[in-house]
Amino acid sequence: MAEALIRGLIQTEVPPGSVWASGPRRERLDELHERFGIRATEDNLELVASSQVIVLSVKPQILPTVLAEIGERVPEGTLVISVAAGVPIATVERHLAPGVRVIRAMPNTPALVAAGATAIARGSRATADDLALSRFIFDAVGITAVLDEGQLDAVTGLSGSGPAYVFLMIDALADAGVKMGLSRRNAGLLAAQTVVGAGKLLLETDEHPGRLKDMVTSPGGTAIAGLHTLEAGGLRTTLMNAVEAATARARELGRASEDKGGT
Repeated sequence: MAEALIRGLIQTEVPPGSVWASGPRRERLDELHERFGIRATEDNLELVASSQVIVLSVKPQILPTVLAEIGERVPEGTLVISVAAGVPIATVERHLAPGVRVIRAMPNTPALVAAGATAIARGSRATADDLALSRFIFDAVGITAVLDEGQLDAVTGLSGSGPAYVFLMIDALADAGVKMGLSRRNAGLLAAQTVVGAGKLLLETDEHPGRLKDMVTSPGGTAIAGLHTLEAGGLRTTLMNAVEAATARARELGRASEDKGGT
């Protein structure tokens, strides 16, 4: 996710020299430096001292360790953006000085190809300008929605984890195409493009998905036969249950991070 944001910002003409990255692997940092021209360091505190906006692009299990290291060294007036799934803003704020503002974000992996869906929520200290700057950062890799923090775990279950559900569906559609006699390559391409096209049609027409479904479904035709099978197999219920389960897991991760980091 960090690389996706770096790429997006550079493509929006943010000067590479104003972007820093830190991490534990020197070879990875060298790769980012060579690819994008950014500055890179293995020292988190060096990055903190050089930055006005800090993006915490780490897993929720690692975030308490990172905050314990940098928390007291983040200068007042800094904007900190956390993309750690499930970790509440209050948990991040407790490790930082009162003058440090926090935004929580939930992006997803299509940000890697500038097609991400990100939800952001602002903390108690963040300003409207902080929210606007955060939108600028995540708009560089897709679309951004501003929500209340209480909705972000649901976003994690829906759009955060959602690409995995869609990849599974594409794989299944491709398998079905192979079963019906298509080559693996053609079946995969047609399945993937069908999903891309359907999503684009929905976004650009702003129609209800049920209406677009009805446009494809003619009386006694092939689509209604397929839809009947999907409904009989419980696809709708299964997807709803998947989002619910992923949302619950996001909340568990948040509670675990609070326990590890102290409350």
